Amino acid sequence: MVLTVGLLAIAPGHPAAGISLAALAQPSATTSFSATGTQYYMHMPTVAHTEGCQPIPGESYTTQTAYPPGPHIPAEAHPDLNLAVQGWVPSSAPRQLVDYAGSHDANAPQFHGLFAQGRLPTFANAYQVYSWAWAHMRRGPLTAWPPVTALGLRTTPGEILHVPDSGYSIGNGYAVLVLYASDERITLKYTREDNVVSGYTFHVDGVCVEPSLLALYQANNRGERFAQPHPLPALRSRQALGRAIGNEVVIAIRDTGTLMDPRSRLDWWRAY
Repeated sequence: MVLTVGLLAIAPGHPAAGISLAALAQPSATTSFSATGTQYYMHMPTVAHTEGCQPIPGESYTTQTAYPPGPHIPAEAHPDLNLAVQGWVPSSAPRQLVDYAGSHDANAPQFHGLFAQGRLPTFANAYQVYSWAWAHMRRGPLTAWPPVTALGLRTTPGEILHVPDSGYSIGNGYAVLVLYASDERITLKYTREDNVVSGYTFHVDGVCVEPSLLALYQANNRGERFAQPHPLPALRSRQALGRAIGNEVVIAIRDTGTLMDPRSRLDWWRAY
């Protein structure tokens, strides 16, 4: 079935600000929230939703050792790992590649590798992610800089998405660890550490994670992750990780924990 999710108004700090795409994908999901007379709007794209996620033929997955310290709270509630906990709102910044001066990492992940043939997709929407007030374990104000910290990429529902390649390796032929996965989002880490403190962390929202990959993550997310080395799913460069749920996936990238501008040409889109 095809479900249309309309314009959602979300007030900062309102419980609905963390609502999942799956929860919104209901036939009557037209909802508005407000706080102190101010409304914050998020456009949710039309979602082509099927029961369950189709397996990707020929794919299989395994684990590699992740090193502590891992999350001290459940991964699904951790804002560094599950970007939906922080949340985001639309930005009026240009939906196009931007050029920043300064040095650039020649080994940084290249986002065209998210797509099977490698392409520069249409930038459907620009977003700004909320900061996080760790002392109070709640959202803070919107991130002040850069002007865009999450980016909506146009997709075809059901198209297969892949691990963006980089110049880094976590060893044994693998490129990333899966630090978090759910029915509709995944977080990849380009080092062996089970945290975002060093290296690149890549978030993809709006992806139906391949069922066997999701099951492998869930099976290895049940034990202690904070203090001991532990297995987590590992993926190779350009390996398939899931399918686009609808006509947009939202990506974000952290470098040593800090959210970067995913529109930056010389960082993430050097071929263009």
